[in-house]
Amino acid sequence: MQLNVNGTAYEVDVEPDMPLLWVLRDELGITGPKYGCGVAFCGACTVWVDGMVVRSCSYPASAAEGAQITTIEGIGNPDALHAVQAAWVEEQVAQCGYCQSGQIMTAAAFLQENNNPSDAEIDDAMSANLCRCGTYPKIRAAIRRAATSLRGE
Repeated sequence: MQLNVNGTAYEVDVEPDMPLLWVLRDELGITGPKYGCGVAFCGACTVWVDGMVVRSCSYPASAAEGAQITTIEGIGNPDALHAVQAAWVEEQVAQCGYCQSGQIMTAAAFLQENNNPSDAEIDDAMSANLCRCGTYPKIRAAIRRAATSLRGE
């Protein structure tokens, strides 16, 4: 099966129902998406498939064939951070950091749709991503900062 991840085409020989997360991590060595719960509940494994937020731990690899898959590694790099990544650093969001790639992927997708959100809209958009360290106030602050940046303010 052919998968396009972060702009690179890969040929993988896996079972069609293998979760995309395992293909990314175990077959391709892309470790940004994390295994958290395995049942699409926590959000640590969040990636985009054709721009849509997907929980890769429960998404079959075959469903992503022919699509554009984007992981945290594909939205920015140390020399050119995505606005959300930069805001995460500036607000010092991460504690343990385990959930952060999923949080950032969800936040970046949300801000593509709404770059001037209220706190309630941020809380609603991020409600399906769990942070065991409880950094939710810092996550909200980072999203507000990134939204301001994306608006050019």
